[in-house]
Amino acid sequence: MLQMDYLSINEKGRLSMKGHDLIDISEKFGTPIYIMNEKSIRNSCKKFVNAINKYYDSKGLVLFASKSLNCKEICKIINEENMGIDVVSGGELYTAIKANFPMSKVHFHGNNKTPEELHLAINSGVGRIVVDNEEELKMLNNIAQDKNKICNILLRIKPGVDAHTHEFIKTGRVDSKFGITMKEGITLLENIQRFKNINFMGFHCHIGSQILDSRPFILAASIMVEFISKVKSKTGLSTQELNLGGGFGIQYTENDKYLDYDKCIKEVSIEIKEKCEDLKLNIPYMYIEPGRSIVGSAGITLYKIGNIKKIPGIRTYVAIDGSMADNPRHIMYGSEYTVINASKANIKPNKLVTIAGKCCESGDIISEDVLLADPEVDDIIAILCTGAYNYSMASNYNRTLKPPILMINKNKLKTIVKRQSLEDLISLDI
Repeated sequence: MLQMDYLSINEKGRLSMKGHDLIDISEKFGTPIYIMNEKSIRNSCKKFVNAINKYYDSKGLVLFASKSLNCKEICKIINEENMGIDVVSGGELYTAIKANFPMSKVHFHGNNKTPEELHLAINSGVGRIVVDNEEELKMLNNIAQDKNKICNILLRIKPGVDAHTHEFIKTGRVDSKFGITMKEGITLLENIQRFKNINFMGFHCHIGSQILDSRPFILAASIMVEFISKVKSKTGLSTQELNLGGGFGIQYTENDKYLDYDKCIKEVSIEIKEKCEDLKLNIPYMYIEPGRSIVGSAGITLYKIGNIKKIPGIRTYVAIDGSMADNPRHIMYGSEYTVINASKANIKPNKLVTIAGKCCESGDIISEDVLLADPEVDDIIAILCTGAYNYSMASNYNRTLKPPILMINKNKLKTIVKRQSLEDLISLDI
């Protein structure tokens, strides 16, 4: 079963979240709308933080991968849950700054950071800059030198692990736009002393996204510890920190495996400790970067059915008032979802349909060949597990407006991101 214990069916036979009737919410706030459950977010944060403290002797920090969902309210929650945050752009960093997030707990990623972004990172005092390549290292050193600053860095390494995810989200292989190879890393570190304004702290790696098996994480940890030993042998440098990235998957449908995060962190921690003991290394401070696994299952999206188009012998299209503009994951990755007719949640799903968006693209599909309970015009449908990579990847394609985000916390409903207006849409036009 999906881990969605905050959803239930009320006495009207309608879907509700923590006692809030989702049909009533759709009537009050409109659709499309993203809805997040705050308790679920906080519970997921605690799972990772507690696992690091328990299995890695509190010698680590959980960083929220904010590309999955970045807004000021989320930054505030993450800070309150004693986590750090990673950002991958000047915009994500600026959001964290405006949310008063402690910059010492911010890591700045990116395979092609601009000079402007590095200036912002240094001026704001981010804790670590994850350097992707030698050209970036040169640029960072020059900017830091001009500012008379010392930058603490992690060097991003390709561990060569294929995590068996979608082709577009495999990031740990040698053929990847991210990071440098181990051989290149050693060559670079042999001459690291020439970068006077750089303080090398350790390494970062990331093997992919939506991973539902702990074995790739364990393998990556083993490879990286062996690499740390090799670096020490070749260069004399000691590695103080190791960031193993994120990629922890969630269940989008009942067909997806369930990844036990606690067990995964335990196994990775044991692997690092045992490997370090065998190689006579000091155990490095560890970072992990869950994103989807923090917010993905905590969110749903509500849409209203606009029309239903039956093509005899082929399929039935159920058109909604949203689109690939607010959920591009199916057209990008072929992602699957669990879909519920929130208006008729007490009825067993009985109609095979394809949920179609309203954008002028034949490929604008949200979910293909799913069972839905007696769909009718004006019914409200809920797409589950849309808390990650929906709002953050939303666009104004076809000049559609971006939906708002509503947060539910016990009896309270709070808008944390406003619905975009038509005036917002043209505000930058000249």
